[in-house]
Amino acid sequence: MSQPSNLPRWATLWLMPVLNLFAALLVSGLVITLIGEDPVECLQLMINGAFGYPEGIGYTLFYTTSFIFTGLAVAAAFHAGLFNIGGEGQMYLAGLGVTLVCLGLDFLPGWVVIPLALLASMVFGAAWAFIPGYLQAKRGSHIVVTTIMFNFIASALMTWLLVDKLIMPGSQTPATRLFAESAWIPMLHELAANLGVELPQTPLNATFFLALLALVLFYLMVWRSHWGYTLRTVGLNEKAARYAGMPVSKVIIVAMCFSGALAGLAAVNELLGSTHRMNLAFTNGIGFVGIAVALMGRNHPFGILLSALLFGALTQGGLDLSFEKPAITHEMIILTQGLIILFCGALENLFQTPLALAFKQMTKR
Repeated sequence: MSQPSNLPRWATLWLMPVLNLFAALLVSGLVITLIGEDPVECLQLMINGAFGYPEGIGYTLFYTTSFIFTGLAVAAAFHAGLFNIGGEGQMYLAGLGVTLVCLGLDFLPGWVVIPLALLASMVFGAAWAFIPGYLQAKRGSHIVVTTIMFNFIASALMTWLLVDKLIMPGSQTPATRLFAESAWIPMLHELAANLGVELPQTPLNATFFLALLALVLFYLMVWRSHWGYTLRTVGLNEKAARYAGMPVSKVIIVAMCFSGALAGLAAVNELLGSTHRMNLAFTNGIGFVGIAVALMGRNHPFGILLSALLFGALTQGGLDLSFEKPAITHEMIILTQGLIILFCGALENLFQTPLALAFKQMTKR
């Protein structure tokens, strides 16, 4: 993402995203006003639903965990000059890997099954991203087109597997049987109880700490390693990277595999940390939300953390809001998310010219 030369770096990284967020919320508020509700009251209800009580905070952080992984997945590809919008499909296939390990090795203890399931999620997610990466690097197939196609292929494949092969015997619902309890990732309230601290029961689990670790490792790999330097060079100028002798095709393929592995970890949070079984709806648009998380976070780990927290709050706060205000449906929350994507993506430079003029006037004084 290019930085305007006539704006301070802090304004590009922080002020513009905040202004874009406020613009999206303003338009959402206008829509809420049109349907006869008070936007200020709705905003207060959303904030209270996300952060106003312990259960709400737990659910907010649970959603944040998945958004961190998919946001990092989009950012990993973006730094190589790729726009991976296939996180949803990569998460689907990663869920298949987790399921096969948990159902096939349920006789093993948890300290064996859980690491294997984590590894399977990354391997399956990376494998599903490898094909679009290879087609982009070797055949010139556009990554956006192929990743969209692979989302649909993954969805169709999982529907077939869950309806015909993996469905729990005697069930009418396309879902597997429950995983063995030994394969469940510990809930945070259970871990806290072992330390004598009482927390409310929420789906928030130890994967949250894995997400925080992933943020740190992502920063070290992309900004503090030779591979990261090569990755960013290819993303900034592919021709210059080729002229410098960098293996551009290899970087593209590895970047997509890296991206798919990160997206795959979101399946761990959902399957091992919450539902404890595979079902058709477990991805629930998390891969697509990751695009907005990365865009708003400027593809930087710290920005992605804050952006994922915002979208986690929108998800949890929106659910509470829909209970208090039936006129505010789930689709309204999706609209708000879509507006944030619009203003932080396609219209990211909307305030660039006014800000540049403002800073120019300030420097003249």
